[in-house]
Amino acid sequence: MPFGLICAQLIHAAGESSPGGLPDGTFAVALAAKNETELLAIECRLLDADVSLRSIREPDLGGSLTALGLTPAPKSKLYRLLSSIPLLKEVA
Repeated sequence: MPFGLICAQLIHAAGESSPGGLPDGTFAVALAAKNETELLAIECRLLDADVSLRSIREPDLGGSLTALGLTPAPKSKLYRLLSSIPLLKEVA
């Protein structure tokens, strides 16, 4: 199974196992930012568009932003904001 698909399935499993569940039709995708600077820019763009998200910062890395988790939102809105970010692929 491709690495990106495994990541997406892990995200999906986390959502399905969360208290309260998620609405039917919720999609799980794993996108890849080049570095923390790009991830911070994506975070700002999403917050400016009033997208509800969780910013994951790693204490062991000095509080570096390592991931963003988005709550369900209209697909058209998220597509407009995220379509330029590539899907996560296995790094050789």
